[in-house]
Amino acid sequence: MELFNQIFQFVLSISILVILHELGHFIPAKLFKTKVEKFYLFFDPWFSLVKKKIGETEYGIGWLPFGGYVKIAGMVDESMDTEQLKKPAEPWEFRSKPAWQRLIIMLGGVTVNFFLAWLIYSCLSFFNGETYHDNAKFENGIAVSEEGRKMGLETGDKILKIDGKPAERMETSMINMLFANEATVLRNGKEVTFPVNENGVAEVIKSNEAKAYFSPRFPAVIDSVAPNMGAQKAGLLKGDRIISVNGKSALFFDEVSGEVTANKNKTITIGVDRKGEKLELPVNVDAKGKIGFTPDIKTMMASFEKTSVTKEYGFLQAIPRGFTRTIDVLVMQIKQFKIIFNQKTKGYTKVSGPIGIIKQMPAQIDWVAFWSFTAMFSVWLAFLNLIPIPGLDGGHVLFTLWEMVTGKPVPQKVLENAQMIGVIFLLGLMILIFGSDIYKLIFNR
Repeated sequence: MELFNQIFQFVLSISILVILHELGHFIPAKLFKTKVEKFYLFFDPWFSLVKKKIGETEYGIGWLPFGGYVKIAGMVDESMDTEQLKKPAEPWEFRSKPAWQRLIIMLGGVTVNFFLAWLIYSCLSFFNGETYHDNAKFENGIAVSEEGRKMGLETGDKILKIDGKPAERMETSMINMLFANEATVLRNGKEVTFPVNENGVAEVIKSNEAKAYFSPRFPAVIDSVAPNMGAQKAGLLKGDRIISVNGKSALFFDEVSGEVTANKNKTITIGVDRKGEKLELPVNVDAKGKIGFTPDIKTMMASFEKTSVTKEYGFLQAIPRGFTRTIDVLVMQIKQFKIIFNQKTKGYTKVSGPIGIIKQMPAQIDWVAFWSFTAMFSVWLAFLNLIPIPGLDGGHVLFTLWEMVTGKPVPQKVLENAQMIGVIFLLGLMILIFGSDIYKLIFNR
């Protein structure tokens, strides 16, 4: 049932985005009296699942769920139907329209994607507000993983700025720091600015801890002890609060864990607060640097929830906030290329196709998460389609702008060859990404 929910949410989101994107091309084409031969959700090589012709346009659903298309008469597109292009241009064909009209038709899809994201984000801010964890409320700073330390962070830091901009929210800070050049933290009472180490970013990506390389610090309260290990043998009990290790203050779990790990195969003295009574107990640490206890989840969550903030937006506030969120997502997606194509970070190894994305969808129907994903993916589609690669909207836009600047249309043969190269490139990229998804699925990576 969980897999069904994930597939349902993904397919519904993509369907909405594809239909609206293609409507962005379809509507201006019809307004400029350009013939639209097909309007399809998903691709239909060899056959379609559903089709019906209304007027001059065939509407349908294809079987290959990799997007969708509108086939506009007289346009070099992915169908590579060049027979019609050998004949003299008809008034209702795309190629006979003025360059400015063709530009509007080609930009229609990405325009709809951008405004759709803006609308969704505005509605989410208005109806649901925004709940996040405020970095300023991390009273004791952050606990940093080994990968986070390699990036330049230290346990106890309070994050202030990323690339010179205030870092208010933990959730966005975790992502933005991966793409940043520098970060500013409050460290031992002083502001410290340091360059974000790419080797550390690579370690974060490699370790799958992009969402957990730092977290709020929480007290080391024991929930349970493992049988026949140091903690149990020393007499540590559920509810004990650790306050020191070897006489050194250790009030937080990260401090306790660090001291214990540093004393493998040794006996250490752990100080605890047991219902107000202070005790010091000798504890044996095993060869792996463990004593065998788990921290109390309720204490952890209570510490985390103290940093939670919910911000409400009125109608007039939600509209500009929706625009800001859309731009923030767009900027973040552009910055991703810094780590995707970087040989140190090797972000390309984490790129996911449809299968990978489906696995990240909520296991239960979650409409807030669904619309958040749809808005984010809408921005992503707008950005991708603007890349000037033949076969994408950006390729057509580039050739049209060239014509508008030079006053000369790009030769038909050049358009056809460029389109062919672009389609082959995109198909190859699609196969590579889909193949990577299958490989990860089979080998559970």
